[in-house]
Amino acid sequence: MEYKYENPSSAPELKPKQLRHLVWRSLVLQASFNYERMQAGGWLYSLLPGLRQIHKNKKDLSNSMKEHLEFFNTHPFLVTFIMGVILAMEGKKEDREAIRGIKVATMGPLGGIGDALFYLTLLPITAGIGASLALEGNILGPIVFLVMFNIIHFGARFGLMTYGYKTGVKAISKLKEGTQHVSRAASIVGVTVVGGLIATYVALKVDYVWKMGEGKEGKLNIQTEVLDQIMPAMLPLAYTLLMYWLLKKGLSPLILIGITVVVGLIGSFFNIL
Repeated sequence: MEYKYENPSSAPELKPKQLRHLVWRSLVLQASFNYERMQAGGWLYSLLPGLRQIHKNKKDLSNSMKEHLEFFNTHPFLVTFIMGVILAMEGKKEDREAIRGIKVATMGPLGGIGDALFYLTLLPITAGIGASLALEGNILGPIVFLVMFNIIHFGARFGLMTYGYKTGVKAISKLKEGTQHVSRAASIVGVTVVGGLIATYVALKVDYVWKMGEGKEGKLNIQTEVLDQIMPAMLPLAYTLLMYWLLKKGLSPLILIGITVVVGLIGSFFNIL
């Protein structure tokens, strides 16, 4: 049954200061995460001041709050875009089913795009820069990482809130046009960066030398003369893929760390790694 607003008149636009306040509240989106409604509690908490400003009628506010407690799950860094669009629709007193539909339609794609942009691209790049500085003994390594990552992170949060609110429903069609291209490009860049990090930071090589006779001519270095000739950094890649496969099979990261330590100790004890 379609809900009819008791006060159907459009609400005044939210001010930039109010939108910025909502962005800060969105930082606790996952504070009440659960497997029944996922981020619903944090989603409503993030929106609540805006909903109270829009719906002065208590029944309208109550109904809106109840609907926003339904299942919700998206990328936490991009949630402000959905917040902006939904608040614009709430302010115009759009149909409740349309509001629900837009929320459901955007949370999935933005979840995938966010993972590709931030976790598979931005995080490895900024962490790699910070880690490389730290390995050289530069104390600014972790600071550079945090500053670089959060400039882009918070820039996206605040920028998307304003963009989503100002463009409202019109932003949805623009998002759909570039979703696949942006996601694919970000994934390619992310995989490239991860590949470079594997070759650079995963140290795994065979120290064993096969002896077939007397003198240098009778020795064969397994690492440099066999494995590296097949493909440089083959062992780091193989071990990383093995860890990824085991992780997908449900093994705990702590177990994988333990396996890595044991492999390193055994290899060191027998002088083969």
